[in-house]
Amino acid sequence: MVGIRAANPGPLTLSGTNSWIAGRDPAWLIDPGPALPEHLAELDQEIGLRGGLGGIALTHDHADHAEAVPLVRERHSGAAVAAARGQVEVQLADGDSFGPPTALAVPGHAPDHLVYLWDDLAFTGDAVLGEGSVFIAPDPGALRGYLNGLSTLRLRPLALILPGHGPIVDEPMAKLDHYISHRLDRERRLIDALAGGKRSVREPLDDAWSEVPPALRPPAALTLAAHLDKLEDEGRLPAGVERPSVGGWPLQ
Repeated sequence: MVGIRAANPGPLTLSGTNSWIAGRDPAWLIDPGPALPEHLAELDQEIGLRGGLGGIALTHDHADHAEAVPLVRERHSGAAVAAARGQVEVQLADGDSFGPPTALAVPGHAPDHLVYLWDDLAFTGDAVLGEGSVFIAPDPGALRGYLNGLSTLRLRPLALILPGHGPIVDEPMAKLDHYISHRLDRERRLIDALAGGKRSVREPLDDAWSEVPPALRPPAALTLAAHLDKLEDEGRLPAGVERPSVGGWPLQ
């Protein structure tokens, strides 16, 4: 297994998007990443060393993970692509296998998000990062589905988490415990803000996402919307709470 990081750092991509290549004769590619020439050349070299490409598995279809799919397929005899949605050869659902990896549905960051389990490894895309935290898109049931997915992943006997951004996580249980507690702490802080009568978008963001820098306030507002959806589904959302405008933000 080898990780190849694309040179696409940014506020949402952090140090860059990780592509993972595992196995040999053939190899399997998880998230080809962006269509950068240098990145594609590194993928080609590693795939060649491993005896060719058996298939491409997408954790989700955001551009920084999936943009290079057509170019990789051109270079490697039209290798089959598997994902939870889109124009792919193999459409996966929770529990389905694609070669050695098995898909685990962990929606939240995107409704189509899958984690790939391979023995005691978890290729987590943007569900669990090696650095920082995940922004949750406000799709129906997104936050509840995300927490359920993390809890399911927490039951696996994992040795490593191989994330879509950041370094390898060599203490998976501690990372997952932190992610779950972090998300629940955000909810607690949001509930406290609402209990104090705060109803605008800005006020709960200032309280529950106080450490988020200005450049990340728009995606933080997306996560706020997902939290509000969860509270509403549970009958815990007070009347008169302003909803964030979530249209047009280019999640990666």
